Amino acid sequence: MEKRDRNREKRTQRDYTMSFKLGIVSRIEKGEFTYKQAQKHYGIQGRSTVLVWLRKYGNLDWSKPIIHTMSQSKETPAEKIKRLEKELADEKLKTRVLNMMIDISDKQYGTQIRKKFTPKQSENSKKKN
Repeated sequence: MEKRDRNREKRTQRDYTMSFKLGIVSRIEKGEFTYKQAQKHYGIQGRSTVLVWLRKYGNLDWSKPIIHTMSQSKETPAEKIKRLEKELADEKLKTRVLNMMIDISDKQYGTQIRKKFTPKQSENSKKKN
């Protein structure tokens, strides 16, 4: 397959007929190629040429980006609560492990990773006020 790719000629702009463009757009929308794979396979030089064709001739709506939200899922409230409780438990465990690692580092290597907050205002900041 590499030999076949090397022997492909690069195309010029005037080679692109409407049927050629629509064929590429159709193959990309079916999932046979990504736009970059199509560019390489057909020897299309322009970086955004195929993207322009997709916007112009494709069936997908390129005007607004699609934002996927959790509300589109088929998760029931009970399932959501269960999932969130599990995520919370995982985060608590992760925090506990990280705190233990910081404590070990402080003891063994003499580091001071945690900031020590004092409720009193420093003398320099008092003078500025």
